[in-house]
Amino acid sequence: MVKLRLPKNSAVTAGRLYKSESGSPNIRRFQVYRWNPDDGKNPRIDTYEVDLGTCGPMVLDALIKIKEEIDQTLTFRRSCREGVCGSCAMNIDGTNTLACTKSIEEVPGDVKIYPLPHTEVIKDLVPDLTHFYAQHASIQPWLHTVTPNPQNEWKQSHHDREKLDGLYECILCACCSTSCPSYWWNGDRYLGPAALLQAYRWLIDSRDESTGERLDNLEDPFRLYRCHTIMNCTQTCPKGLNPAKAIAKIKSMMVERRV
Repeated sequence: MVKLRLPKNSAVTAGRLYKSESGSPNIRRFQVYRWNPDDGKNPRIDTYEVDLGTCGPMVLDALIKIKEEIDQTLTFRRSCREGVCGSCAMNIDGTNTLACTKSIEEVPGDVKIYPLPHTEVIKDLVPDLTHFYAQHASIQPWLHTVTPNPQNEWKQSHHDREKLDGLYECILCACCSTSCPSYWWNGDRYLGPAALLQAYRWLIDSRDESTGERLDNLEDPFRLYRCHTIMNCTQTCPKGLNPAKAIAKIKSMMVERRV
């Protein structure tokens, strides 16, 4: 039987318990992954008791309360608080999601919070998404045209515009890509669900005139075809999008142009 052992410096240890002194009966515990690259210590899980009577309803509200009132050293990303920017993507109760749209009441028992899986951690709940953004840039997510620019704007019919629904709403939070086993093992070459969904968005844009070049860019055993339709990406997307379907559509386009 194979036994997998983590390096000693990566084993997660028990951290500190921050008990609430409010005396409120409405106390929830938040178990938060902590790691500081500057102190030379192993990662740990700190537990914070939060009075939900003085806290907003979302997990992000609790994290902000912890940082402002309990432990100022806690580090995480956040911005819009409306599920638009994707900054607060993290793993909550075993699922990649946005802390700003994840209700505390949805989580039974202690709320367990970790950074996005299979990413380099910068500090605490902050993942390094440099490679993820570089992959998005590699699909050239902007309009490609050879026709001279119109005087005012590129026009598009209502029907063609509707084809982009379910694609343009992607906020690049990386929840889907970091939940994909194929991306875990081949992330250096496989573009992943987020980048491929964005690629399909430009492939079917009626205003774009570089469909062939875009498909050529994806024609690779790893960049596209590492997707095995596990569907984790679709299940975890906090915006309700379907990256797996977009990837399947790209594969169909590859076949159609060969026929």
